[in-house]
Amino acid sequence: MLRADGLTVGYTATPVFEDLSVQFEPGKITGIIGPNGAGKSTLIKAILGMIKKQAGTVTLDGQAVNKVRQKTAYVEQRAHIDMSFPINVFDVVLTGTYGRLGLFKSPGAKEKQQAMDALSDLKLTEFKKRQIGELSGGQLQRVFVARAVVQQAEVVILDEPFVGIDMKSEADIMAILKQWRDQGKTIIVIHHDLNKVSEYFDDLVIMNHGIVAAGPVDEVYTRDNIAHAFSPDLGNVLFDGKERA
Repeated sequence: MLRADGLTVGYTATPVFEDLSVQFEPGKITGIIGPNGAGKSTLIKAILGMIKKQAGTVTLDGQAVNKVRQKTAYVEQRAHIDMSFPINVFDVVLTGTYGRLGLFKSPGAKEKQQAMDALSDLKLTEFKKRQIGELSGGQLQRVFVARAVVQQAEVVILDEPFVGIDMKSEADIMAILKQWRDQGKTIIVIHHDLNKVSEYFDDLVIMNHGIVAAGPVDEVYTRDNIAHAFSPDLGNVLFDGKERA
């Protein structure tokens, strides 16, 4: 169980959110949605210790996350990646094994085979020698998911993984996420396409500078919650003609 309790985080004197508490359950894919600037990525970065918390705690199975960081994997937004960096696809995926090797150890035959297996799972074997800047958006996103595969983490967090990629890549990534879920992993996805919320997620967190609602999708994804987080107009567009409202 990944838990955040009483989080307050801000980049300036004004917090992005205050006293935020939420939990993410193993064996489920949890989506995080909310308008731009709602604090979705800030929440994830605070959970991972990438930005400083002003208050609050984050634990994984009762332990501080910063003490079990190797149990988490993070797939960041593609927009934040330096596409000119001189590294090929295979080597990017192989870096996912580094956290388990310890200091001064290099990947061996076992780790290299794990990287090849991950490339095969994501249908990327033919691109293994390509420099990352030569890939399409969907191919690149699958590379970063393959790197998360070899990390063998208990918690996998993805920040907007489906933005600007083709439908086949999206389907391939979702297939991997569902495999992880069925293995009991905790999967967290920041997401933007509200039309696919019910199809993709077991649980849902709706944010707007705090938690608007959190829980099973069937209970949380409602007209009222969407109207509160986004706008009444969007709530009407999404739910007109649907039984639940």
